Amino acid sequence: MAGGALAELAKRRGFFFGANGAYGGTAGFYTFGPQGAALKRNVEEAWRDRFTRKEGNREIEAPTVMPEAVFEASGHLDGFDDMLVECGECGESSRADHLVEDATDFEDAESLSGGAVEDLIHEHDVACPSCGVALAGRDVENFNLMFATDIGPGDAHPGYLRPETAQGIFVEFPRLKEYARGSLPFGITQIGPAYRNEISPRGGLLRLREFTQAELEQFIDPETDEPPLDRVADVDVRLYPADEQAAADGEYRDTTVGEAVADGTIGSAWVGYYLGVAREWYERVGVDMDRFRFRQHLAGERAHYAADCWDAESEVGGDWIEIAGFAYRGDYDLSKHGEHGDDAFTVFKRYDEPKTVERATVDPDMSVLGPEFGGDAAAVADALETLAGRDPGAFEGETVTVEIGEGDDAETHEVDADVANFAVEETTENGEHITPHVVEPSFGVGRTVQTLLAHAYETDEVDGEERTYLALEPEVAPRDAAVFPLVTNDDRLVELATRVADDLRAAGLSVAYDDSGSIGRRYRRQDEVGTPFCVTVDRDGIEGDGPETVTVRERDSAAQVRVPVGELAAELATLRAGGEFVSLSERYDSVETDVETTTN
Repeated sequence: MAGGALAELAKRRGFFFGANGAYGGTAGFYTFGPQGAALKRNVEEAWRDRFTRKEGNREIEAPTVMPEAVFEASGHLDGFDDMLVECGECGESSRADHLVEDATDFEDAESLSGGAVEDLIHEHDVACPSCGVALAGRDVENFNLMFATDIGPGDAHPGYLRPETAQGIFVEFPRLKEYARGSLPFGITQIGPAYRNEISPRGGLLRLREFTQAELEQFIDPETDEPPLDRVADVDVRLYPADEQAAADGEYRDTTVGEAVADGTIGSAWVGYYLGVAREWYERVGVDMDRFRFRQHLAGERAHYAADCWDAESEVGGDWIEIAGFAYRGDYDLSKHGEHGDDAFTVFKRYDEPKTVERATVDPDMSVLGPEFGGDAAAVADALETLAGRDPGAFEGETVTVEIGEGDDAETHEVDADVANFAVEETTENGEHITPHVVEPSFGVGRTVQTLLAHAYETDEVDGEERTYLALEPEVAPRDAAVFPLVTNDDRLVELATRVADDLRAAGLSVAYDDSGSIGRRYRRQDEVGTPFCVTVDRDGIEGDGPETVTVRERDSAAQVRVPVGELAAELATLRAGGEFVSLSERYDSVETDVETTTN
């Protein structure tokens, strides 16, 4: 489906549209309309079902604004940048790596240095997309994507809108580990908004300044915890490894999760496990598996702390877009917050049996250090303690040399060994404090929504007329069903249709009621927004001595069966949960009708 057709459908049928249109619009911000908001919520709930409930994880909801210190610790203030180039003629700022990708066959300019991108801009005569003036010779600069704000009156407490939901999980780890009773592994999920001040938003929901993420942070003991890989070992995956991307004739590797982990294509068993889980989930919600792949990050793309990274990508409008990322983040995040924060970002790992170990200790005589070193005495004592743990042999001579301070301010001091009171003691330990490693699957909800709409867009012919419909899975479709009276000039049909709609809503189903226009046009309207089932109340269903019945029409096939009203809610709930419409055809009478073209 072409991008223009998708954008037109999305706006016309209330899926999504540019925000603040009455004031000229604001690039990078979109409003989800009634259909889109429902579809988005259903995608989020399907993700929550798979990655929270079925994995036995816990979900939190952290603030979207966090103090500056959080992002100093995480590294976002120093390294959360995109490449910007500014036109010397019109002043328009553009994402430099995207301009290179659009003008060349280079797919991953983001992995290059700024200098390399400048060279490509010159080599390929890349021009400003706004005014057409050549950008050769313009500097490519780093632009930090963080949205800044102030917390409270004045500017004494700077803060930032979070660029990812993950930091809210990492910051709260000291308390979250208590809820998990300090036992690894455990996972924490979060679904919510994130904010990035994109240089040049584009592509509908693909690159926004406000977007929704669904993230899981899996905390593990890297020495002992293994994923339940057998659950997904046989899941088929299409992989695009880094070495194949670099090769002139690189190809996909169609394999299974188990084989890819065993042969080292996927470097982490935990990452492999979540690739398998994600592949099954994407198929469940309706992503076309012929237009889906996992692409490994190139060396220049991968964060320095990440041992292995893969993106789930879908093909939309002829382009491959990232819709999720899977990273083995090691202990980077918790270690950084442990260094900067005022709490413990470790867990206590209990040994199977107590261990007797030798520990080097010092007990500096402060009555000597105080007069000798004055204000530096406490720092000298701390340095002695650190040195004892790192190099006990340093205390074998008559004096001990320690260094306090850093850089140009560093000072060296000598301390008499007997003043340090060095000793080696035997102690019995029941365990040790370790910093967990983190495995992170991170999903873009809006990008998933756009992928589902693009992959669900279908056209066919019904009763000699061309039809456009969205073949959305019932689980994520904005509505579960629509209810129509066949005609509106029969009060009996209108009364029963109204009652049926109310009963289905009371049963927890999302139902539309439509009595406007011909029945065929009503079907077409519901087909175009992806409603999987339409319920029609006709005279055949209310006449006779038997129970009241209605016809249930399946969207994709336009086939219909007659179902008793008393069984309708249960049958639709079963279909929404993944049941097959063919099972209704086997248990209920099929309906041959020309109502698709009947008028009131």
